[in-house]
Amino acid sequence: MNFNGQNGSTPFMESLVQGTDGNLYGTTENGGANGFGSVFKMTPLGTLTTLYSFSNTTDGAYPTGGLILDNAGESFFGTTSQGGANGLGTVFKITARGTLTTLHSFNGTDGAFPPSPCVEGSDLNFYGTTSQGGANNLGTVYQMTLDGVLTTLHSFNGTDGANPGAALTPQTGPDLTFYGTTVNGGTNGLGTIFQITSGGALMTLHSFNGTDGANPGAALTPQTNPSLIFYGTTVTGGTDNLGTVFKITPDGVLTTLKSFIRTNGANPQAALQLQPNPGRNLYGTTANGGANSLGTIFKITPAGELTLLHNFSGTDGSNPDGGLILRTSGVFFGVTSAGGSDGLGTAFSLSIGLAAFVEPLPTFGAVGASVIILGTQLTGATSVTFNGVAASFQVVSASEITTSVPTGATTGPVVVVTPNATLASNVNFVVP
Repeated sequence: MNFNGQNGSTPFMESLVQGTDGNLYGTTENGGANGFGSVFKMTPLGTLTTLYSFSNTTDGAYPTGGLILDNAGESFFGTTSQGGANGLGTVFKITARGTLTTLHSFNGTDGAFPPSPCVEGSDLNFYGTTSQGGANNLGTVYQMTLDGVLTTLHSFNGTDGANPGAALTPQTGPDLTFYGTTVNGGTNGLGTIFQITSGGALMTLHSFNGTDGANPGAALTPQTNPSLIFYGTTVTGGTDNLGTVFKITPDGVLTTLKSFIRTNGANPQAALQLQPNPGRNLYGTTANGGANSLGTIFKITPAGELTLLHNFSGTDGSNPDGGLILRTSGVFFGVTSAGGSDGLGTAFSLSIGLAAFVEPLPTFGAVGASVIILGTQLTGATSVTFNGVAASFQVVSASEITTSVPTGATTGPVVVVTPNATLASNVNFVVP
């Protein structure tokens, strides 16, 4: 699918998200009816519908970072990098039918220019970052209620980081601990990785020094098997100053897995996508480099072995600044910020033969908690189990099952049996 301006353009740093209807939802930073960006729905076959066009008034302008689906499966949440009541960006929610509500307009003191969507915590509040504003104008971490009441949890001061450029990553499970990155600041001024609690207690886990990477602009990707570890990318730094892939433990031990060398990509700016069990490989994009210097899609193993999957050529898109989403069908989807027939970006899919799976929403819950299961071809499902314990369920559609955590369930995979396949969840469901 090619963006042409009217249906949106230049989806910079955007990532797609799967809705309960099986369609993909996202944002474009520019274009739309008013030229200030849009929210769209896209079918897996590439048919695009514009749900909302921003007007650069109180509704905001230039949405970046894409959307997240709330744990109830009812609304998508996102941010605009500018616009709103004070021209400094907004937080909004939007339904699958395109009804948009502005929840908060930043005023500088509480942050400015949010780079990415907020994420939902187990307390039903939302947590996010702004790239500027706050007490030192170096960015903030905030908490926001469903009604849009915002509390600044932390203002960066340079020493502990500056200018966060990505979403927070919740610790898997019900604990209200989040992990994130800052593009600048830290001991060497080249960016940091940090941990923060819902109460605002921040700990710097790592300050980049250039050799091990610099300027991390993407969210972290957690992996919980066999133990919790995070994977991420830096835009620059490493052996040739073209960016790196790294892993880091929750206590701050960082290992550089790969330094890019231009022929295999350069300047990764997006979060990595983790392959469901049993592969546990990671997939990502580089904004530049590769055979045509227009960006790549790559696979990397936990040991750091990198394989190029695609070199963008311009006709099929260029400069994929945003990340990949692995739809529950086992097919990757993403967007490029340039290239295509109109030079305004593309939406693409990539199939490499991965198996279909199911995705629980949320990924944790006590006995009795309601859970939505996202999937593909779920019609006729005969069984839903939580780590082997059977649960009652209802098939809502071919892409959605509703259920609840059964008595006796323990932490482990959610498995759905359909007439055509046995589908395991992409993550272990955590029962506290």
